[in-house]
Amino acid sequence: METPIVEIDGLWFAYNGQNVLEAVNLAIRQRDFIAMIGPNGGGKTTLLKLILGLYTPTRGTIRVMGSSTEKASHHIGYVPQNIHINNHFPITALDVVLMGKLNPKKLWARRSGEDRRQALDALEKLAVDHYAFSRITELSGGQRQRVFIARALVTNPVLLLLDEPTASIDTKGQTDFFRLLRDLNKEIAILVVSHDLLVVSTHVKSVACVNKGLHYHNEAEITGEMLEEMYPCTMEDVCPVELIAHGLPHRVLTNHK
Repeated sequence: METPIVEIDGLWFAYNGQNVLEAVNLAIRQRDFIAMIGPNGGGKTTLLKLILGLYTPTRGTIRVMGSSTEKASHHIGYVPQNIHINNHFPITALDVVLMGKLNPKKLWARRSGEDRRQALDALEKLAVDHYAFSRITELSGGQRQRVFIARALVTNPVLLLLDEPTASIDTKGQTDFFRLLRDLNKEIAILVVSHDLLVVSTHVKSVACVNKGLHYHNEAEITGEMLEEMYPCTMEDVCPVELIAHGLPHRVLTNHK
């Protein structure tokens, strides 16, 4: 069996003395397409940042391509949940993608012709190369997200991490966006955090449910039982999760915790 891109073994992470993640185990392999679901505050974004090496586990280990996260972070492309852009700053789509080529040790180095070629190639791969010289603020939410993915892909990573990538995209755009990810998945592994459960389950290959702990399901189907386990409510609350079962929409109810 091929060596996993990411190996997480017995991971715990605490913040200000409170456990955010507990006893997490996960292996991400080549051409995996994993949806990560779970409630707000359940630890999804924290886990992404641990994989990126931005946080250090309290206990347990994370290995990326067989090395520490600090040494192997260049193998991972990352698109965060919130990307704030100053509407008055005249940055183009090409400028955004070229940021992916920045060397932290040489922030003011001149971009080479090869860097520009690779950035344009990445934009073309995401079908937004004709917006290369347009201001990023002039693009739609879906177009911007493709540019941000192009920035993440310009270094040729083996794994792409996406945190709520469809938050600013309309319903039709979400379907098109996940089709794009499915095409990219032919070459790289993808881990996507999402609340768009119906769209996600149509396109991904497996599901990781995160709510402090992690439960991995080697299948794309998102079941009511899975959601009840991952989205616990109080006696008074109703979980804000819609899903389709046997073609009929219904809302998941729980009366525990």
